[in-house]
Amino acid sequence: MRFHRLALYSAALLAINSFQGLNHLAFAEEAAAAATAEATQQKADVAVDTSSGEAYKFQAEVSRILDIVVNSLYQNKDVFLRELISNASDALDKIRFLSITKPELLQGKTELEIRISYNKEDKTLTITDSGIGMTKDDLVNNLGTVARSGTTKFMEALQEGAADISQIGMFGVGFYSAFLVAEKVTVATKHPHSDKQYVWSSVNGEDTFMIGEDPRGNTLGRGTEITLQLKDNAEEYADFNKLDQLVHHYSEFVTHPIYVRKTETMQVPDEEDESEEGNDDEEKELDVSEEEDADVDEEEKPKKMKDVTTHSWVKSNADAAIWNRPKEEISDDEYQEFYKLIDKDAYGQNATSWSHFDAEGSINFKSLVYMPSNVPNHFLSGDVHKFRSSMKLYVRKVLISDDFELLPKYMSFITGVVDSDDLPLNVNRETLQESKIIAIIRKKVSRKVIDMIQKFADSPMPEKEAMEDEVEIDEEGNVIEKDDRDVEEKEHPYLEWYKKFQPSIKMGVVEDDANRKRLAKLIRIKTSKSEGKWISFSDYVGRMKDWQKEIYFIAGHDEKELQKSPFMEKFIEKNLEVI
Repeated sequence: MRFHRLALYSAALLAINSFQGLNHLAFAEEAAAAATAEATQQKADVAVDTSSGEAYKFQAEVSRILDIVVNSLYQNKDVFLRELISNASDALDKIRFLSITKPELLQGKTELEIRISYNKEDKTLTITDSGIGMTKDDLVNNLGTVARSGTTKFMEALQEGAADISQIGMFGVGFYSAFLVAEKVTVATKHPHSDKQYVWSSVNGEDTFMIGEDPRGNTLGRGTEITLQLKDNAEEYADFNKLDQLVHHYSEFVTHPIYVRKTETMQVPDEEDESEEGNDDEEKELDVSEEEDADVDEEEKPKKMKDVTTHSWVKSNADAAIWNRPKEEISDDEYQEFYKLIDKDAYGQNATSWSHFDAEGSINFKSLVYMPSNVPNHFLSGDVHKFRSSMKLYVRKVLISDDFELLPKYMSFITGVVDSDDLPLNVNRETLQESKIIAIIRKKVSRKVIDMIQKFADSPMPEKEAMEDEVEIDEEGNVIEKDDRDVEEKEHPYLEWYKKFQPSIKMGVVEDDANRKRLAKLIRIKTSKSEGKWISFSDYVGRMKDWQKEIYFIAGHDEKELQKSPFMEKFIEKNLEVI
């Protein structure tokens, strides 16, 4: 076989590209956006000189907040990323809104996105958005000197013991949570109405900050770039897996795409280590004989490998918050996929039913709740105290908590989301749990859950599936029709579900006074006259004697033994039905 040396080089290049995972196709727009982002990132990787600039002193209340953050014993430092992403999302929403009447604001940079990158060697973390950006005055006013109502409210709530660091973003001062993990924070920003890009910087523990022109020039085009110089005990945040996990947990349903820069090091053949022999006749054709092919394994020497570092951008959040979309536009498959996304106990199984609704009135919120097909793992212990909520609470599609009791204990098997903009600012988890707003949400969602289960219970029996079993043929070749009595009657799907979850429904009848009558309609029972079938209380009441005022029941371990119980003789004699 004869090959040209250039052909062999081309084949080797294709092999390396395939090995590195570069043999995929991408839309031109995506490729251009990724290239632009990488170019911007390379500029951002250059350290910013913040020594020059104008010094400002933090406003007194801001200094107090910083002292609390710096000295906080709050263990969950992860919330800083949620707050910075939330701020970035707000900036993107603002530029999108303004661009409706002023499309020129998006000129030169149409992408509305958030990008997160890190540098393990330098111990830095950078969050960049293409939002509205800030002018120099905005930096002065928003990041340090002007007293804000949110700052005052947050301080008052802290003094009253009604808030902790995790609620900092609810007061509009979430930016300062960056100091939970950073020794120094640097903010570069470019506003469309400003000719210059400015830099804000402050060192953890100091009561001053610097603002000046960015010596790198206009690297952003538009938007804001926040760089955190991580503390020694916060180096875990300079890791792709950690950042990707936090975005999934807190900001998965933020409207705008969130990309995390993934840095990988892999080994590839070292092309520079090739033998210099034959370099003079590179244009000569290579003649490879069959004998040489046979001995290739013996003559081939192990290739020298070298480390190559690659960077790629990985989208870490979902495309959209499904509960914000009109129900008519969502398919059943999309609902089921979302269920599997939020319910870690689903293990790939579909939900039995769901309810998607908007609640309007004194409190407005959107919700999507699911009935699982199997009992969740935390129910298997039977310990009510271990039943944990499976509902997630969002504010403007940003996760606030996944451990609020948005439903009663007996409904802990229900999975879903609640998204509301009407939550109060100056309350912590414990106070919010007992607040009027949560009480209203709990009441409305509970009613919707009961309605969902009742609708499922009242649904018509699914049509019989076509018989797939082998059919019997008579001597003349005709199909022998089976008598319906020979076919075992199939239970309603609700009964299959009820057998698994009946302890929860009965627990609700005992504990939930407000919904007791509604829940009683969901109960299914067997009686002395039901012939082993499940019936409802309505069925029982409909068969009561005219003079009968009570519902009779007998308890025991075995139905057959109860039927033979001496206590049943009088009821059988009077033809009374007993549960």
